[in-house]
Amino acid sequence: MIGSPQLQLQAVQIGYAGASGFKRVVDGLSLELARGEIGCLLGASGCGKTTVLRAISGFEPLQQGRIVLGGRELEGPGGSVAAEKRRVGMMFQDYALFPHLDVAANVGFGLRGIVRAKRQQRVNAMLLQVGLDGLGGRYPHELSGGQQQRVALARALAPMPELLLLDEPFSNLDTSTRQRLAEELRQLLKATGTTVLMVTHDQSEAFAMADRIGVMQGGRLLQWGAAPQLYRAPGDAFVAGFIGRGVVLPASLLEMGEGNVLVRPEDLQLDPAGSLRGVLESVVFRGPGYSGWLRLPGGERLALDFNGASPPSPGENVALRWVNPAPVRFAG
Repeated sequence: MIGSPQLQLQAVQIGYAGASGFKRVVDGLSLELARGEIGCLLGASGCGKTTVLRAISGFEPLQQGRIVLGGRELEGPGGSVAAEKRRVGMMFQDYALFPHLDVAANVGFGLRGIVRAKRQQRVNAMLLQVGLDGLGGRYPHELSGGQQQRVALARALAPMPELLLLDEPFSNLDTSTRQRLAEELRQLLKATGTTVLMVTHDQSEAFAMADRIGVMQGGRLLQWGAAPQLYRAPGDAFVAGFIGRGVVLPASLLEMGEGNVLVRPEDLQLDPAGSLRGVLESVVFRGPGYSGWLRLPGGERLALDFNGASPPSPGENVALRWVNPAPVRFAG
């Protein structure tokens, strides 16, 4: 990372006192984002990722650690900056648009206190930037889901925050449009040069949006890096199984010695002489080829991709051979 990072989280710990004692929600999390980078915290519900956003925005106190933005400590041993003074924008998963205000008024909501002419100039500039020029007089219910998302983005960016936080930004959109809108949103954010930290449980969204991705489990950040790094060189077995369609198996099942090996669909090919055998549970056409699930004798399930036009039928016994010359291994 060249120069000073725009966002730094240093050994952040967040928790609360419960009936059974102190519960740690975020445990020793550290990461850095450069100016203009898009980062993503990826994990299942309850892993602590949204709590991190709330802490950065000033709505969740730290038990330990520091949050630094643009060289300014927002929270840490030196004290805590009020939420409204942190220069952090937030785009909520339900967009939280005001239904009684038109698009222009929604975008300009955070600009109150600015001279009216300058406020209108900023609103017009933001609408142009997000591709909604000329729609300032419409109301949220008159817009598509994608257009509402753009209004929410314009409103969050209008005050020119130093950091933008996105909380599950595609959760209320249908699956068929998520990928397209993720790519569009990334282009818009890159065009503005905004530093972004988002959270999601969907790895396809994380891959489409982020420069750096962090996998979280049980309040801990297991690995922080670019998508190819997480996919090709996962730091532990959980990350290996969580990213991509993979499963960690004993190396002995593949006649590959001791320890464990990450197995993904591209690592295996059908071969009657292969050492890995199981029963094909299902086959589906995904275009341009077929995919399926294999059940091993020990109960493990593997995702498979079939490059040929005619895959085996469900219920057949199949054999596979290993074709990856550089397997990802973990200690047993």
